[in-house]
Amino acid sequence: MIGVGPRGQNVGKFFAQRIVDTGRLPLFCFFVAFIVTFVGVRINVRLIRAKVRWWFKNVQVGDLHIHHVVFGVVLMLIGGVTALSISDAYTVWYAAAATVFGIGAALVLDEFALILHLRDVYWMEEGRASVDAVFIAIAMTGLILVGVRPMGFSDVHDLGPDRAVPLGVFLLVLANLLLNLALAIITLFKGKIWTGLLGLFLPMVLLVSAVRLARPGSPWARWRYRPETRKLRRALRREERLRRPLIRVKIWVQEFIAGRHDLISPDHRWRSRR
Repeated sequence: MIGVGPRGQNVGKFFAQRIVDTGRLPLFCFFVAFIVTFVGVRINVRLIRAKVRWWFKNVQVGDLHIHHVVFGVVLMLIGGVTALSISDAYTVWYAAAATVFGIGAALVLDEFALILHLRDVYWMEEGRASVDAVFIAIAMTGLILVGVRPMGFSDVHDLGPDRAVPLGVFLLVLANLLLNLALAIITLFKGKIWTGLLGLFLPMVLLVSAVRLARPGSPWARWRYRPETRKLRRALRREERLRRPLIRVKIWVQEFIAGRHDLISPDHRWRSRR
């Protein structure tokens, strides 16, 4: 009989204490299923794009190309309804439903850009929005999985109905929650998507990003920065000097994982000819 070494026992103990005992097993199953499905789908579509003879082809019904977002919606419906129908006492079945939901969610978000633009932009520049959506989902789920709660929701949870707390304390926690939410909205309007989402878990990031300059082209810049003003010029210089290199690195990582989005959409081609 093969025994389990001390390292394996430590890992199992850690998993039991941090995942199983805290009730996060369904979330863990969702997280793993989501990542594995996304990686598997991207390998599949890259092989299909390369026209490898021994690999699968696109699912076609006549001239109709059935995108995998369709299968994702069906799996999300099955997993979601099943999870709502199962008692929390049946942890294993609840985790199985979460796994099905995670598979479906990965299939849907992998074609998020198609839903957003209502046309097939999978390998076009707009298709990077799908990879952004997947990365955001993985980051947010991972933070929640390790026990980080957004915007002070842990404090609200501690003030449950079975715990008598002074009204002043409750109002203070609620005011902090609303302030963080307002800062997050301002940050998102300033075009700082990743910073805004990270700030939901680290409120100090929201405070800094909300008072700094908005990105050019963001709703906040269009509303507040007039043409040829000092703020707009500073925002443009900062975008070119700081954000462009970071965006290039992000695109390199995305394309290393998900494939190269090198097709120019007809809309962009038409604008370039004007």
